[in-house]
Formats: sequence, C-alpha cells, structure tokens
Amino acid sequence: MTTSETTRPWHSIDRHEVCFAFDTDAEQGLGSHEAARRLARYGPNAISEEPGRTRAEVFARQFVDVLIWILLVAAAISFAVGEVVDAAAILVIVVLNGVLGYVQEWRAEQALGALRRMLTPVCTVIRDGDEREVDSTTLVPGDLVVLETGDRVPADLRLVETVDLQIDEAPLTGESLPVHKTAKPVPEDTALAERASMAWMGTNVTNGRGRGVVVATGMDTQFGRIAQLTQTLGTETTPLQRRLAGLGRQLGAIALTVAAVVSVAGVVSGRPPLEMFLTGISLAVAIVPEGLPAVVTITLALGVRQMVRRNALLRRLQVAEALGSATVICTDKTGTLTRNEMTVTRIWLPDGPVDVTGIGYTPEGRFLRDGQPVDPGRHPGLFALLETGLVCNHARLARDGERWVPRGDPTEAALLVAAAKAGLGPPAEPPVGELSFSSARKRMTVLVEDDRGLVAHTKGAPEVVLARCTRILRDGREEELTDSDRDTFVDAYRRLASDGLRTLALARRRLPDHHTADEIETELTLLGLVGLVDPPRPEVPGALRLAEQAGIRTVVITGDAAETAVTVARKIGLRVDRVVTGPELDDLADAELARMLGERVLFARTSPEHKLRLVQLLQSNGELVAMTGDGVNDAPALKQADIGVAMGIRGTDVAKAAADMILLDDNFASIVGAVEEGRRQYDNIQKFVRYLLSSNTGEVVAVLANILLGGPLILLPVQILWINLVTDGLTAVALGVEPAADDLMRQPPRPAREPILARRAMVTVLALGAYMGLAALWLFHRELAVDAAKAQTMAFTGLVLLELANLFNFRSLRQPIARIGWRSNPWLLAAWVATVGLQVAAVYTPFLQAGLRTVPLGWGDWALLATVAAPIFVVVEALKAWRVRPSRREALSFRP
Repeated sequence: MTTSETTRPWHSIDRHEVCFAFDTDAEQGLGSHEAARRLARYGPNAISEEPGRTRAEVFARQFVDVLIWILLVAAAISFAVGEVVDAAAILVIVVLNGVLGYVQEWRAEQALGALRRMLTPVCTVIRDGDEREVDSTTLVPGDLVVLETGDRVPADLRLVETVDLQIDEAPLTGESLPVHKTAKPVPEDTALAERASMAWMGTNVTNGRGRGVVVATGMDTQFGRIAQLTQTLGTETTPLQRRLAGLGRQLGAIALTVAAVVSVAGVVSGRPPLEMFLTGISLAVAIVPEGLPAVVTITLALGVRQMVRRNALLRRLQVAEALGSATVICTDKTGTLTRNEMTVTRIWLPDGPVDVTGIGYTPEGRFLRDGQPVDPGRHPGLFALLETGLVCNHARLARDGERWVPRGDPTEAALLVAAAKAGLGPPAEPPVGELSFSSARKRMTVLVEDDRGLVAHTKGAPEVVLARCTRILRDGREEELTDSDRDTFVDAYRRLASDGLRTLALARRRLPDHHTADEIETELTLLGLVGLVDPPRPEVPGALRLAEQAGIRTVVITGDAAETAVTVARKIGLRVDRVVTGPELDDLADAELARMLGERVLFARTSPEHKLRLVQLLQSNGELVAMTGDGVNDAPALKQADIGVAMGIRGTDVAKAAADMILLDDNFASIVGAVEEGRRQYDNIQKFVRYLLSSNTGEVVAVLANILLGGPLILLPVQILWINLVTDGLTAVALGVEPAADDLMRQPPRPAREPILARRAMVTVLALGAYMGLAALWLFHRELAVDAAKAQTMAFTGLVLLELANLFNFRSLRQPIARIGWRSNPWLLAAWVATVGLQVAAVYTPFLQAGLRTVPLGWGDWALLATVAAPIFVVVEALKAWRVRPSRREALSFRP
C-alpha cells in the first residue's frame, strides 16, 4: 500500500524526496502513534491467502465418503421397508461420527493455524529513533526498515542507505546472481530486475546492510501483485497419511467386494434379501476402520504442537515421521552445543598476553598482566586492538532491567563488552564503507574516516588475517612482520584454541589517498588475538548420551578452529577420534570421505559448501540426516538434509525458510527432544492402527464365520458402527496421547521405509482379531437356542469388552503394563471408563436398546463376558513379561 500520490516511480526519486513524500525521517523513522494510525488505515502487511475452511465446510467433509453414502442408502432402504428404528439408529450413528470427526479435524486445523502464526517473520525497524523488532505484518508505508545479511525483505522498500548491500531477487525476478544495491535513484524506465535503489518483498539479503523506507505493503507489493506467497507452513499430507489413506481405499474396495459377493450368494441360496443386504452392510462396515484417518490427523497435529513445548517448531507435518528415523545429527558448535554467551577472557599482543576478567555481557571487568591491573589507555597496543574490535562491529548492547542483552552477533557483542571495560564508547561516526563477513571470506573490514584519511579495521579467522598482514604493532610501533613473528602468532592462537577458546585476529591499515578496492585488505598491520570462551550448555551431555543410546550419531561440523571444537567436544562428552579441517576436506575424494564418515570424526574450519557435501555423502551411505544451520549459505545443506534444522534465535530468515524445523532456543538438546517426540508420535500411531485393525478383524471373523455356519445375523450394521465409531474412536484417540515409553530412546532408529504393518505385526493383528471374533461367535451361539435377542446382545457386548481388554495390550509395543504403569495415561483410563459406561447404557437405556436392538443382561452374563475377555490381555501381558526378563533382553523388540 502506498500513502502518497507521485507522478514518478519511487526508484527514480531522490531518497530525501521519498522521506518527504511519506512524512518520515531517515534517522528517526516513524513515531509509534503514527505507525499505529497507518496500520489501522492501510491494514496488515500480508499477502491475501485462500480463506480457511469454515466450520460448516469441515463438518460437511465428514460425510464425503463412499462408506457413509452406503450407510445412508441402507438407512433409506430400512425406512422404506418399515424398519424405522434401524433407519433412525443408523442415521444417529452417522451424524455422531460426523460430529466426532468434525471436532477432531477442527482441533487439528486450529493447531496448525497456531503454528502458522508462530512462523510469522519479524523485521527490524526504527521507530521513535530506536531500533526494535516487530512482526512484519505490522509494517506500514513510511516505516524505516533495517536490513542485515540473512534478512528477508519484509515489504517493498526504497533504499536510503546501503553498505555493500546485495540482495538475491531470484524468488521475484529469476535472476540467479545477487544484485548489488545502492541508495541512488535510477532512471524511470529502468526494468524491475535492474532497479538498484529498491528492495522487494520476499527477496533475501545475501551481503552487507542497509536501510529503506517502506513504499508498499501487502497486496500492493510486487509479490502481492502476482499473488505469490513467500513461505507458509506446509500442510501437505505426510507419507504415513498417504500410506494409510491407500490402506483405507484398499480396505474399502475389499469391503464392497466381499459385501456384494456375500449378499448375492445369500440371496441365491434362499436367504431373505433384506437380511443379506444388512449382512453385506455389516461386513463392509466391519472391514473398514472408519475412525483411522481422523485419529491419525489429530495425533500428528497435536503432536506438532507438543513439539513446540519442547522448543522445536515443525514447518511441515512429515518431519515428525522423519525424526523417528533419523540416524545422524550434524550440528554446529556455537550456540547449539554451547550457550552462545561469548566473553573475551584472554588477549594476545605482540608484547605479551593480557587476561580479562568479568562474565557474560555485563561491561564490568579489568585487564591483567601477570596478575597486575593494566590501564588500556596507557597501553597503545591493547588500546588499538580494543578500538578495532569496537569499530569493526555491528552488535549493540541494551539494558533490560538488571541484564545487558546483546543485539547482533554474540562474538561482536563480546568485543563491544571488552571495549566498554576499557572505557571506550560507541564510535562517533558510522563507517563509510564495509567489506562484509561471509563464510567464504572469513573476515570483515570496515572503513572509517578521520582527519588524516581512511583507516581499514579488520577482524577474522587468525590464519586468514595473518596471510594479509605484512607489519605488526609492537610497543606502540609498527614493525615488519617476520617469519619468527608469524610462528609466534600461530603458536599463540593454537594455545588459545587448545584451551577451548574461540580465536579472532585483529588488524588495521591506514589507506593511501589513492587505492583500489582490492588493496584494502592487503599490507595490514597485525594487532593481536582475542580468545573468547563460550561455555557448553549444561543439558547437552545428557542429550548426547540419549542420542547415542537411541542409535543416533552426532557429527560436529563447525567453522571454528579444530582445537576449540575438540576442547568443547571433550567437555560435553563427545568422543572424537579424528579431526578434519575444511582445506583437508577439499583434498579428499568422495569415496575416502564417505568411508571416514563412518568413524567418530569432527569437521572444523568448514564452509557451507562443505556442509552440503557431507550431507550428500551421509545420505549416499544410507543415513537419514538432520542438519543444523543458521546462515544464508546454509540454505542448500538445510534443503538437502532429510531434516533441515534452523536456529530460531540467531538463524537468518533465509535459513528458517529453507528448514523443516526451527529450534526456538537454538539448543542441541531440543533436537534430541524433537527426535524423542517424533518417535513417540509414530509409536502411538502404530499402536492405534494395530488396535483398530485387530478390532475390525474380530468383527469380520465373527460375521463371516457365522455366515459359514448358517446362523442368523450376529451383528447389526448399527451395532458395528457403534463399536467402530463410538467405542473404538474414543480409545484410539487416547492411545494417540500415550506418553513415551521409557525404552523408546533405547531402540534403534526406525527404517524410513518400514511399513506401518510389518509381517510380525500383521500376524499379531490377525491372531488377536481371530480370538475376539471366535469368542463373540461362541457367546452368540451359546445363547442362540434360548434367546436370539440376548445372543446378539452377548455377541455385541462381548466384542466391546474384548476390544477394551485388548486396548491395554497396545499401550506399549514392547513392555508389560506393570512396567509402564496403569496410571501413566489418564486420558486412556478416562476413555476406557467412558466406553464401558456407554456400553452399559446401550444395554439398559430404553432409547439405545431400541436403536441398537439390545436386551438387558444379568450379573452372570457380565461375569461370563469378563471371563471370556480376560485371556486376551492376560496371555499377551504374560508373553511380554516373559520376553523382557533380564535373560531375554534381546527380545525387547516384541511388537504385539
């Protein structure tokens, strides 16, 4: 949206005119009250999406199913032949199924909607003269937006300040190379892809920084005009959902075929057509587990919401499945294994080392040499190093109550704190130029101007900076850098790194009046080294042990020095037998590197290109890989990985957009927690799928065996519907929230292509189903000669109780219930009690008696039903207890 009418396009207007047109300030930005007024006037900065489904549409969807249509036809025929009660009962069950499906699907929709809202990007704006992070949807025309490397441009901007700013406009223009940007206006007839003074919504900053005034938001942006969404939470179905949907379609086809064959055969043999029609309907209903799709959907959606509580935000549902199969976690070190609270603790200068006291980001501490305080103001070398660290810096420190909070890169914030301890304040003038840091350059240089000309201040990886130095500052005097100096410098940074410190070298150069861009970072004067410590996160060692128990290898891939990374690995308990650096990686053939990846190896001084190669080789070895990343150039590796994991705090917008999962706390332990949660979800889906199929098998066995014996209808269609939709539905959903078993993370990763029903599981389902069906058949024929109505009630109630007894078999696929605890899933106990209550009501309530064709049962009947149902639980429980005896540990994989 735009606020001002102008006869010339924004890209061709001087930046001062743009600010005047939008009544904004290039330094102070808009005021908060004015921004709120404009937001109310112009609306949110969002691309219009397809409207979500209404409650009525979600409810109507529950009846778009072939089986439901068959049941409605059955109800109509029953009504036509005078069976009004049967017709009404079928309709009630169908509507009840629709209500249950609606409630579950609506909850799933709401859960996913909440996750989409969590993915709303933020941006940095200047309002009331202060930088602040705001929700991108609250941007208004005239806002002053700050852009940094890795940001996603939140609206169409007219740039008013740029420093080495480059933007990837491929999402909009298709241009494969980043475009260099400037604040200078360009001609009116300049093509969209060449408007260097503009930054477009949805494009990505790949280098440098800048500021821009918002000139269009929402549907008035270039992206809005072509109605192209940038990134949203994927709602595509998961492979598991597709496999189960396929299974449902197959069962549906089998059900219709079997029902038709049985009905026709019965009529041909002389059975009453209405009876055989109802028998066919009974079989069709018995074969298909109607509640399965809804239960899977709600379990996955609520499981994703549960992951958020564990600080892992999934951007796509299928990631939950992949997490359960992950075999390797490739992780960065800084901020993921460590706390990301950098502190300068040691400084190496050519004329001697200096220790720095103080903890964290509080700018309080002293400088010590041999235990004695040092005044940086009287020490030219120390002062110069601290000054360069202060100037070559984008970070800021802000006070939040009693705490100092860094804004920007933690390493740069640590340099700010060190300078503040020496009494150095923010630079009076901003830099006039910058050569930005990138993972390829591994250094950063800013240019500042003083009364004598330009000075280049550089910081970066020690080996990179050293290679560009020809002089050294010693005792306040510049001298030639000798080979001996180089050796001393290398020994110093290796000692710091071996002590677990991250190292940065700092250098500077006064530039001649006439110089080229290529000369800026040459002939530098070496100032010294800083050693920074970033303590390991206390929860990481336990998470590493848990991952190892679960058969998941952890591979550290870091840009830090090898010595630093190895020290941190030692502190967190990660065994490393071999270290490979980036340059060594470049010299290794794929075959040799692939073999090496089977060892306990750590990779240091790597680039994002190395990450991508390592992911591809691990995948070629058959591994399912989770990869962490936070930078712009990490995006290819994140996309290539089976599970791309972006950092929620320090990750760039580009990395988050490429990832499948976002860590809200940047913590390695959260990755392991997400793996555990993913395994729990899949484990529970297996449980209720097998439970529902075993229940349906029992119904099919009872109906088919009775037909073969020539008996009357053992179960009415409405009774089977009651079992499948009312009783099984409640208990299956409760199985979906079963807590993780205590041995879940002691199991190896699940093969990615493992079927939901392996052969062993299918045998178990058939065996349990056969017992339930035959037991119901025995109960039916035992009473048939005396009272047909009671016989049907006994078979109907018997099946319900048998399935409820069978329910406890599936609370764990490996352990007896005595080990997992009876009360560990209160939702299941509540569902079990509710189901028993519903069945008692079905037997004794006149309204339900009429609809379900039941008759009252006596105490003796209930005792008999309990006796028949008990073995299905007792036998399986005994078998599991026997298999998990200490002498039978190898059989822990028993899956009922």
